[in-house]
Amino acid sequence: MTEQTQTGPVLKTLAPALRELEKSLRQWLDAEHRYPLEAETRAALENLANDLHRQAEALEQEQPVIVIMLMGGTGVGKSTLLNALAGSDIAISSFARPTTRDPVVYYHESIKPDRLDPLLQQCRLRPHNRPELRDKILVDTPDLDSNDLVNREILFRVLPVADIVLFVGSQEKYHDKLAWDLFLQQRRRRAFAFVINKWDRCQNTGVGLGPDEDLLRDLSAQGYQNPLLFRTCAQMWVDAALAANGNATDVKESATGHPAASQTGQQGGDGQPDNGVSPGPNIRIPEGLPKGEQFLELVNWLNTGLNRMEIEAIKARGIGQLLEQLKKTLESARPPELTEVALRTRASWERLLENEAKATSEVLLNTLDPFQREIEHHFSLENQKRFRGLMAGYLNVVTRVKYAGNTLRDRLPFLPRTSAKPENETNWNLASFTRACTSIAGERHLDARGRALANRLLLEADHQGFPLELLNEATEKIAQVDWRQRYAQALIDILKQVEQQWSNPTGTRRVAQGSVILAADWLPSLALLGSCVMLLWDYTMNDRTFYWGDLVVPFAILLIVLIILHIVIAVVMPMRWPAMRGEFHRRLERRLRSELNEAYSAIPGEVAEQLRGEREQVEALIRQTREVIDWLAQREHASTIAGLYGSA
Repeated sequence: MTEQTQTGPVLKTLAPALRELEKSLRQWLDAEHRYPLEAETRAALENLANDLHRQAEALEQEQPVIVIMLMGGTGVGKSTLLNALAGSDIAISSFARPTTRDPVVYYHESIKPDRLDPLLQQCRLRPHNRPELRDKILVDTPDLDSNDLVNREILFRVLPVADIVLFVGSQEKYHDKLAWDLFLQQRRRRAFAFVINKWDRCQNTGVGLGPDEDLLRDLSAQGYQNPLLFRTCAQMWVDAALAANGNATDVKESATGHPAASQTGQQGGDGQPDNGVSPGPNIRIPEGLPKGEQFLELVNWLNTGLNRMEIEAIKARGIGQLLEQLKKTLESARPPELTEVALRTRASWERLLENEAKATSEVLLNTLDPFQREIEHHFSLENQKRFRGLMAGYLNVVTRVKYAGNTLRDRLPFLPRTSAKPENETNWNLASFTRACTSIAGERHLDARGRALANRLLLEADHQGFPLELLNEATEKIAQVDWRQRYAQALIDILKQVEQQWSNPTGTRRVAQGSVILAADWLPSLALLGSCVMLLWDYTMNDRTFYWGDLVVPFAILLIVLIILHIVIAVVMPMRWPAMRGEFHRRLERRLRSELNEAYSAIPGEVAEQLRGEREQVEALIRQTREVIDWLAQREHASTIAGLYGSA
């Protein structure tokens, strides 16, 4: 089996792989990304997806064609060169100013216009019937350095269609910065051949390197060891073609200002040019061609050098370069691996959150401290519910006396006033109290601390190497949560827990308090009953004389017992804020640390996990691209196209 017959199926088989790759790429581009995709990278990937689609469409055609695009600056003679290659005036040319605004597409009439790339269908179409150019499409483009930016936009729009760029320059413009920068940008994607037009102006300079030598030196630095470089005088060939067609009166002046037909030709003794290339039967050789002029070599390369095998090789090489660029772009868009960074960030965040929990709990406690009597009052009332009988009544009276005139609402300006009696103030609203305290703490300290906490966490993440743009949104969202409400609920829960702990202790404290409660419930009644029985015994059995003062004795004994029991209760079951504050602080700090960790600590890990999923998607795309590259490399046949590509 010949090499050529092997290549055709390779290219056709490649088309479905390109379509599948394009589909996967577009699905990934259309999905939401946690890792920010830069606008420039997204645009590059969109263009690459379009190129994949374009290449797949081209490969599915029965007869592959190659698009050769002429590119260069103003006045270098691109349109004239196309006219010379066509042998007729198909493109408007001028020395005075740029005239090509709409690209001119020169294609074989066997190619249906609807088979052309959609970008080419919008250009000026010029069909021909030359069989040697059956598989080639020549495109003349607007001037790259035109002052009219629309021309440049048109060029950039059609450039992705090119398989080969024919870089046209002249003595004045063979290496201007704009064109050279575009060449450097596109050289990894497309094949390049070079033309120094108006070669008759480059003769006998006598000083320094000629434009062709200078260009070859710079191309060598870019890895083009044997570039295809043609030196042409396109205007002379156009004039000769017009003269041969009987249009001598329409012959335009050449770059030297003289009609080409009047110049002396550089021909050998047999009338052929001295470059060793034989012209075709329908080609009129101009007179006066300068030494080294290579228009016929350019024609020969287009007609026979770019045969079917070469076209398929260039197509394969171009697709390979396209896939390589896609792989590199995907690698640049691949999210970083942040698992280890996330673990370090979480550990550092937990230390910060622990310190924040300590500080916040202290702020909240400092807000409660001015109201410790009210808190003690509340706990005392709750504690009284554990007692029965005389002791319960005694404690109720003592509590009322102890907190007489101590109205919570009068001391809290943020709570509504009430005309209720002082004794009703014992039934204060714990939820309203804690929310009011939290509101004051928030206004004074906590709101500012919450905003500063988010900034401190982000700074710490940046120090650990975690990209801030990935954490900003989630961290700010958590910072905007109503933390006052959460702090108030934490205070309520902790107050209830402490109250439960002091009201229903465990272990030895439970036994001790149970014994005290049992004694307090029964001893006062027993003491009162016993003193009364003893007094009646004295009156009945010992004939004791009755005194009114004896009636006070039982109550005095009862009071003494109650006072003693009250002292024992105060020792065993203290309801003082300083005694409860430490336990309250520890519980509140643990609660706040838990809530802060729950809200913030998981963010780095969650983001890293999301990025890991996105990274796996990109790596799957890279693997898919690499598989197509490897498959193509294994089947790419050897061909003499090295001069069209640099190796650097």
